[in-house]
Amino acid sequence: MRFLYTIAMYLATPLLVLRLLARGVRSRPYHRRWPERFGFFEAPGGSGSLWIHAVSVGEVNAAEPLIKALQRDYPNAPLVITTVTPTGTARVHQLFGDSVFHVYLPYDLPFSVNRFMQRVRPQLALIVETEIWPNLYFACRKRGIPLMIVNARLSERSLRGYKPMRSLVRSSLRCVRQIAAQSRTDAARYRLLGADPRQMVVTGNMKFDMPIPCGAVSDGAAMREHWGARRPVWMAASTHEGEELAILQAHLEVLKRLPDALLLLAPRHPERFRMVEQSVRSLGFTVASYSVDGLPLPMHQVFVIDAMGRLMPFFAASEVAFVGGSLVPIGGHNVLEPAALSIPVLVGPHTFNFEEITLSLMQQGGAERVASNEALGPDVLALLLDPAKRERMGQAAQKVFDRERGAVHRIMQMIDTLLQE
Repeated sequence: MRFLYTIAMYLATPLLVLRLLARGVRSRPYHRRWPERFGFFEAPGGSGSLWIHAVSVGEVNAAEPLIKALQRDYPNAPLVITTVTPTGTARVHQLFGDSVFHVYLPYDLPFSVNRFMQRVRPQLALIVETEIWPNLYFACRKRGIPLMIVNARLSERSLRGYKPMRSLVRSSLRCVRQIAAQSRTDAARYRLLGADPRQMVVTGNMKFDMPIPCGAVSDGAAMREHWGARRPVWMAASTHEGEELAILQAHLEVLKRLPDALLLLAPRHPERFRMVEQSVRSLGFTVASYSVDGLPLPMHQVFVIDAMGRLMPFFAASEVAFVGGSLVPIGGHNVLEPAALSIPVLVGPHTFNFEEITLSLMQQGGAERVASNEALGPDVLALLLDPAKRERMGQAAQKVFDRERGAVHRIMQMIDTLLQE
């Protein structure tokens, strides 16, 4: 199966290159650093590095507390971080600067993987969440490199997607020393894929250990003073194509009752920033953007946050937060950022990527599910008009966030054991 998979990967390589070209049309960073995707890059030097793979922005954010713990406990070990997307790359540079070595993960081709391993020479490999690459996994086992999947999650959709190649996935997972699962449900799904129960440990979700950026709360308070402390403000974060129209229609409903209300709109992908802003203008809203205006003025109805890594202060300045990727079947995004700041959370019907966290917040009263696109406006308006309910939801969300902390400590204990061996 692995031989057939490798042949298929070689045959697909021209299509992968064409995909890079196509993605680069919308986002120029995809045109950069191509050789790294085939294992060609200048080696960081030395050996015994700790290698962390985080595919994109969400995984980098999840890994932030773990990477900082590794820097604290193993200051002499070089840290190598791989990503797949330019947005993930930008987030790595934003969080860690030159304190880590960043390179793109190579395609899962034997010659690319071998070059990567020869240059990085890791003593430990940590894969964040869900990335199963057979040739990469077998290369780690061949070289005696302990491999862990940390913050491991597996949605029902991903489980179904792996079914056609289950025997290959099973043999790949047997190359992994330990799988630190977010929840019992995730652990059960990994076992269905073929993971050995002895590999599995439920450690919780590292995202509960994420640090609140220094100054986020005070910056949020300063923003509210800037645009008026009593002004109704709600935020729609990490939105995707197919969601913005529903969000703007919801804001129209809000404006009918609260004419001075402000919508903070943060598209998920940078290549869509300009298009979303133009769409908002075309619908007749008065618009400002972070890159041009810095902050909205009283006359602005919508403010587009066209910057990466700047959401937390805006969450802190909001009274209600809708988390995107959930009105369309993307699977939702991280609801913990507003929860950490005691902001009540709304999500759409599709939250399978964060089902455990979302359900926990909903059960404790910190989040509510919007039944449809049409229900978003009335639900947002109801919360904006009910400060007592917002207070209750915010406190409940904060309690869930505080209660679930500790995953990073448990994972670090596992890492310490592997490195001592």
